[in-house]
Amino acid sequence: MNAIKNNDVERYLEAYEAKQDAKLIHNALYKLSLNDLAFVGDNMVGKSFNFSVDIKTLPATAQKSTGRCWLFAATNILRERVAKEKNLENFELSQAWLAFWDKFERCNYYLETVIKLIDRDIDDRTLNFVMTCGVSDGGQWDMFVNVIEKYGIVPKDVYPDNAQSSSTAQLNTQLNINLKRCTAKLREMYANGESNEKIAAAKDEMLKKIYVFLVTCYGVPPKSFDFEYKDKDGNIGIEKNYTPLTFKEKYVGDFLSDYISIINGPTADKPFYKLYTVDLLGNVVDGNEIRYLNLPMDEFKEAVISQLKDGDLVWFGSDCGKFSERDTKALWDPALYDYESVTGLDLDMTKEESLDYRYSAMNHAMVLTGVHLVDGKPTRWKIENSWGSDGPNNGYFFCTDEWLDKYVFQAVVNRKYLKKYESALKEEPIVLKPWDPMGTLAD
Repeated sequence: MNAIKNNDVERYLEAYEAKQDAKLIHNALYKLSLNDLAFVGDNMVGKSFNFSVDIKTLPATAQKSTGRCWLFAATNILRERVAKEKNLENFELSQAWLAFWDKFERCNYYLETVIKLIDRDIDDRTLNFVMTCGVSDGGQWDMFVNVIEKYGIVPKDVYPDNAQSSSTAQLNTQLNINLKRCTAKLREMYANGESNEKIAAAKDEMLKKIYVFLVTCYGVPPKSFDFEYKDKDGNIGIEKNYTPLTFKEKYVGDFLSDYISIINGPTADKPFYKLYTVDLLGNVVDGNEIRYLNLPMDEFKEAVISQLKDGDLVWFGSDCGKFSERDTKALWDPALYDYESVTGLDLDMTKEESLDYRYSAMNHAMVLTGVHLVDGKPTRWKIENSWGSDGPNNGYFFCTDEWLDKYVFQAVVNRKYLKKYESALKEEPIVLKPWDPMGTLAD
């Protein structure tokens, strides 16, 4: 390791003074943010919010101060089925319902994982990763499927949001402090030679307290309800005596079983045309295993475009924190910011490097509702977000094809668009490490 010497600093200062625009940039940065100075407004010109394939959808929703984007994106797709059948102008399914059961199941999954790893050293990397992650709002498509298949679904007015479900930071903090205390207690019992039966009984008591806390925050989940609605013509209808599972059976059916997650993870450790899962990633014990089929980006987009052309929406996961402009266009585009000219740093990374060196990974789920094709090739994509209905496109966004190539990592498509990969889909998945970037949760 080489220390910095005084003459090194002198040489570096000479490099600053020799840079013609360095002082100008320095002065500008007194008043402006890096984003403001790097913004290239001219590159918004000519990028219109028009799409050759454009699926009509309901108004944008709002996940508020939570990491429930994956649940909003999934329910935004499912609500279209109900709205179409009942001729509704607006409709939402209860994201709070799904979040409640996901939280409850996730706590059980966490405690069962801690027990599974109970003989590991406290500084074991896997155990440390599990404890550090704890339980959050974020999730994956297959985790959504696990919850809805086990617990069903209800309309939003049957189990509405409240202060806790709409702003979960404090709830999550208390829950994770409790889980750490539970981890300490379970490990202490093991160290003291307590039996597996006593450890399991202790875990059950812990889960009981967690359930009571969650009900206190979210409210008692209803066992039955009536579905009342008002259609576009002003007619009021009511359908009585649903349970969450019978409502799911009527309006969702086996729809979800036809859909598969595809990813674009162009890293050396993930050959294309293979099926993958992530160790210790899940929410429902004995639920569906999280699975991804890794495809090259051109084939990834081919499946997505085919689904959009057939009028079917696409759940997808992306890194929404890169190259975003929300106020004027609601656009994601790498050409909107020239950070290298402002900073003088080498910032250009390939998608493979971004994943391998932890610069980028999926952190937000949304819905693709359209695409603009020129000579059969995509140039921009229409996006239904869950950040409310404000903004230039009433809460809808769009991205350039270049941004999608680099910062979209996952999509969910019908199996019928993946027929040429059937042999790969039947293989046992390759198990990735728990901390693999493809295990990142959308929040």
